[in-house]
Amino acid sequence: MDTQQELIKQVTEKAQQWLSNSYDPETRAAVQAMLDNEDKTDLIESFYKDLEFGTGGLRGIMGAGTNRMNIYTVGAATQGLANYLHEAFPNLDQIKVAVGHDVRNNSRKFAEVVANVFSANGIKVYLFDNFRPTPELSFAIRELGCQSGVNITASHNPKEYNGYKAYWEDGAQIIAPHDINIINHVSRIRPEDIKFNGNKELIQIIGEEIDAAFLANVKTLSLDPEVIKRQHDLKIVYTPIHGTGVKLVPDSLRNYGFTNIINVPEQDVTSGDFPTVDSPNPENPSAMAMAIAKGKEVNADIILASDPDADRIGCVIRDSKGEYQLVNGNQIVMILMNYIMRRYRELGKLIGNEYVVKTIVTTETIKAIADNQGIKMYDCYTGFKWIASVIRELEGKERYIGGGEESYGFLAETFARDKDSVSAISLMAEICAWAKDRGMDFNEMLMEIYLNNGYSHEEGISVVRPGKTGAEEIQQMMTNFRENPPKAIGGSKLTVIKDYLTLQATDVATGDVSKLDFPATSNVLQYFTEDGTKVSIRPSGTEPKIKFYIEVHDKMASKEDYDRCNRDARTKIDAIKKELGI
Repeated sequence: MDTQQELIKQVTEKAQQWLSNSYDPETRAAVQAMLDNEDKTDLIESFYKDLEFGTGGLRGIMGAGTNRMNIYTVGAATQGLANYLHEAFPNLDQIKVAVGHDVRNNSRKFAEVVANVFSANGIKVYLFDNFRPTPELSFAIRELGCQSGVNITASHNPKEYNGYKAYWEDGAQIIAPHDINIINHVSRIRPEDIKFNGNKELIQIIGEEIDAAFLANVKTLSLDPEVIKRQHDLKIVYTPIHGTGVKLVPDSLRNYGFTNIINVPEQDVTSGDFPTVDSPNPENPSAMAMAIAKGKEVNADIILASDPDADRIGCVIRDSKGEYQLVNGNQIVMILMNYIMRRYRELGKLIGNEYVVKTIVTTETIKAIADNQGIKMYDCYTGFKWIASVIRELEGKERYIGGGEESYGFLAETFARDKDSVSAISLMAEICAWAKDRGMDFNEMLMEIYLNNGYSHEEGISVVRPGKTGAEEIQQMMTNFRENPPKAIGGSKLTVIKDYLTLQATDVATGDVSKLDFPATSNVLQYFTEDGTKVSIRPSGTEPKIKFYIEVHDKMASKEDYDRCNRDARTKIDAIKKELGI
């Protein structure tokens, strides 16, 4: 029997188990249709593996099967988590969890399944009355003294997807050892083990009271309320891109004191179909097109956006020619970090134990900014659970003042422990007001950051390889890059190779190997060169793709030198992409 036939045999046996009476008629019919279809592609994709916790938790296409998001995979994950909570907190009289969800199709349904399973297991559930931003769920866990929490969301993924983010008692997404322990529990769950019939007495609906507490906390992050009073009528265009941000972001901006918030009415419509965009991702220019059009119409000072679960921020400003341009994720983190560190110093709030955090694939210019401000910076893995892990490790010892990653995520606070567009957008509007009050536009302020800290240009490239064969191809690509590293990149000699799978850094010239101080291994490879170029390579933990992050550096002599630096950087990155075969 060849490999393909063996695979079909395995998935068929697995799928046939879903025809039992443990599954509802709708699910059984969907599985039977896949079994009857001569084309076994859907059957293989739905059953060749089980959904697993990655950097963003459980995430997949909605549908029937072990590799799909449905009430059974959601129910099994929750039953496994409930079992583990009883094991982890054996002496608590009442274990408590918070449950939230976004606007996606089936999100409310899955959230109610989660609430029912938890409550059926004797766990107190605080269930949001409707969709909410992801960071508010993180906040609620801490505010209500919960031991865990679940948010049903697939962030900015296409509309076919949904997801399941599990949180621990500190409000952060789950990491080791809890993630592995939960997976072990989940793997033992049979459909008949899932307690779907909830205990209504243990489910408490929450909403406006948590909104008010969260917004009050976000307002405390403002570092220049006086400048907002002077610039309160700043023209701010904001779009939630059909997502949960519509619930809190405009309220937060008004709470800060801004009075001229201009919406994009078509995108204020909450919908899991995301009807006005191909992809609800503020990283994509097409997702921002309607907001930019509105910005041109009203002559906006700044255009801001959040993704569907309102944890990521999108930002558009005018460039030196007056044209609206997207600010990339690295620049967003640079701008926010620079402002926070600068204002802390100006306000005399620095006492010497402050620190910031970035992920290893985020621009090294953050390190330059922190060094110039005399503030410590820590690196961590991709994913905000790792930024939260640093906060947890240093709690009571050092003072966190900001953390971010190139994928448009920032966290300015510790009262939530996941990236937060509500606070990031509020602060970004404040920064725009601050720059305007100093007679600068936003672009001039960005140029000032490059002049003071060095110019950098970053580009992320995602190579998509869906399905089982794609996963195998991605694995082979990582093996090739490990076994055959280049001698030079972009004309500059390789100096250091960091392999986070072995936690080793290799000096290319001497062959000396040193240990990387990280809490766990991760399938990430980095190349560093003599001229400061950095290339990072990692498979995505939530999507069928391998990601490349290329960063190049230059010296900027004046603000007028920016265009030259930009052209040279793009040319260099294009050459590096060809060298890497991507």
